[in-house]
Amino acid sequence: MAVSMPGTPQSSSSQGNYRFALGALTSLFFMWGFITCLNDILIPYLKAQFDLNYTEAMLIQFCFFAAYFVMSVPAGAIVHRIGHQKGLVGGLTVAGIGCVLFYPAAALHWYPFFLLALFVLASGITLLQVAANPYVAALGAAKTAPARLTLTQGFNALGTTVAPLIGGALILAAVSQASTEAEKTAGVQMPYLILAATLFALALVFAWLKLPAIHEQGTRQTAVKTPLTAYPHLLLGAVGIFVYVGGEVAIGSFLVNFIGEPTVMGLPEHEAANYVAYYWGGAMVGRFIGAAVMTRFSPAKVLGVHAVGSVVLVSLAMLTSGKFAMLAILAVGLCNSIMFPTIFSLAIQGMDNDASRGSGLLCLAIVGGAIVPLLQGVLADAIGVQFAFIVPLVCYLYIAFYGFSYRKWCTAQ
Repeated sequence: MAVSMPGTPQSSSSQGNYRFALGALTSLFFMWGFITCLNDILIPYLKAQFDLNYTEAMLIQFCFFAAYFVMSVPAGAIVHRIGHQKGLVGGLTVAGIGCVLFYPAAALHWYPFFLLALFVLASGITLLQVAANPYVAALGAAKTAPARLTLTQGFNALGTTVAPLIGGALILAAVSQASTEAEKTAGVQMPYLILAATLFALALVFAWLKLPAIHEQGTRQTAVKTPLTAYPHLLLGAVGIFVYVGGEVAIGSFLVNFIGEPTVMGLPEHEAANYVAYYWGGAMVGRFIGAAVMTRFSPAKVLGVHAVGSVVLVSLAMLTSGKFAMLAILAVGLCNSIMFPTIFSLAIQGMDNDASRGSGLLCLAIVGGAIVPLLQGVLADAIGVQFAFIVPLVCYLYIAFYGFSYRKWCTAQ
């Protein structure tokens, strides 16, 4: 599927419309970053409420990120049929319904209901992303599309940074002060009802807005399509996306419990949650630094260096204790910053007309966020939280391999 770009030159009126639409879309990027990272606070809350082991607690991320794998293709078909603006409204509405489901889930005190709510919520976020990303790319000249995507991704990173602070204050701190079961239940009900109201309000706003129409054009069909197996750098890049998203999410999911370990900082959950913001904030800051660095050095080598840095930091977090171990794991966020966009762009490099199919494969690989944290949960139950970080360590070793050997695979076509 190709998105037709607006014609050039653009009138001042259309440029104003595009700037307004882009400004409105940044709020959506912030919201889904916020909601995704709020899972890092939800995990210790539900783990305590239902007396879960780590494997069971990681089903939270499994159900959330499995929605990307299950719903990406249907979401694409829906957006193609109803258009990007209606797709945005639909995504916001479905996500809002997912947030509302947290209320009966908490009232019934039933863990599977929470997992269902998370899947519905993530399905809405998936539809939202499928509609918003190409829409941002199409709002203006093609040559400035990367800059627009970087801008909106910056707001996404801002959402992931503030979510642990707000979630820790509204959920974990409230639960720590609750004296009755009803007060503990209300600790998760109210924040998600507020989120639901915000999402529904945004849906109404986007239904009302007069956004520029972005028309889709079908790609030219050819008799013979190049099989994706002809692009080894794409296939290896899909594995890279799988392990990167998995490793990043796994670390974020375990941060509160890791910082709470007696051998690390021994902090109560509502205090440990404040430090999670540094992990995601590092990714936000590093994104802008890394963008500047990659204008002077090979992106593949920069990726490799960042991955090696992550390997060293995760190793230190596993083998040391106290504040040093905590700072080491938080600093991994800085290394994570450039990985997803760099792996993605390297993987589809040189694919030309096959790039859309390659992108689809890479989007499906986001399911790593469902599987890798679950694997780390199994290990945490068997060998402890700290040594279970060997799972993301192996993920970063693979990313280092991909970055440093990229030229070999990219030329072997």
